[in-house]
Parts: sequence; C-alpha cells; structure tokens
Amino acid sequence: MMLELCAWLESTWIATLIQESLYGFPLAVAAHIMGLTLSVGTLIWFDLRLLGLVMVECRASELYRRLAPYILTGFVIMFVSGGLLFAAFASNAYPNIFFRIKVAAMLLAGVNALYFHFTTGRRMAAWDDSPRPPFAARVAGVVSMVVWAVAILAGRGMSYTIFSPQG
Repeated sequence: MMLELCAWLESTWIATLIQESLYGFPLAVAAHIMGLTLSVGTLIWFDLRLLGLVMVECRASELYRRLAPYILTGFVIMFVSGGLLFAAFASNAYPNIFFRIKVAAMLLAGVNALYFHFTTGRRMAAWDDSPRPPFAARVAGVVSMVVWAVAILAGRGMSYTIFSPQG
C-alpha cells in the first residue's frame, strides 16, 4: 500500500519536474537547505537562551517573539521543499533507514515543541527575566537541539544512501 502511494507520488507532474528538469532538483535542495538554515539555525538561539547560555539579558518571551517569524517561515520552506523532494523520490526514500530516523526525529521535535508550548512556555512569565530558566525549559532546549541534529544528520545520511542499491 505505501509503496503504491510512493509510486503515485513519483508520477505527479511536480515530482517529474524535480526528477527530470535541469534545475528542479538543485532548486528544491537549495530551498530545503535554506529553509533548514533559517528555521533550525534561528531556533538554536532560543534553545541556547533556554539553557541560559546566550542573551541572558533578554527576556525569553521577547526573544521568542522576535525569532518566531523566522523560525516559522524557515519551517514552512523546509517542510514544503522536503515534501517535494520526498514526492520525487518516495520509493527510494520510504524504505531508507535514514529517512525513518529523520521522520522520527522531526516528530520528536514537534512533540517537544508542543509540550514546551503547552506546559513550561505557559509559565514563562514566572521565569522570563531569569538568566537561568527552570529545569524543564532547559531540558526542552537540549531536546530540541539534539533531535534537530539527529534529523539533519539523518537527512545527510539519506542523501548518500537513497540511490545506492543497499540504501
């Protein structure tokens, strides 16, 4: 069933454009890397603030408010371009172990963000000015950086194994 869906995705016009045009694949990859850089690269600053390592003179809520548009914009670019790349090579990507690790890491990143938002983040006013946020906030920052590092490394692993016979 899933491989049939993968084959269908690969037959769509946008997947064919990425697979066969001179610039489709390089542009999709470039957009994916730029979105990743904008999203995760910016998110790391907030994670480091949660750890109390950088910008401790800045309120956590103010830093988040300023960074959120960049984080979200980058995430949308990364998500759309990653979806397009997956559609173009779904049959090779789906069974790849690095793809599965990447998806699992991204899901954990989402769960971590939601948990932070609905628990520790809701109590941010109590620790907003503190140079060292509470333990739960620091854990959220570490988990975020670790799972995004895993997702990025798995993505690189995908790029080197997705087209190999044993990948």
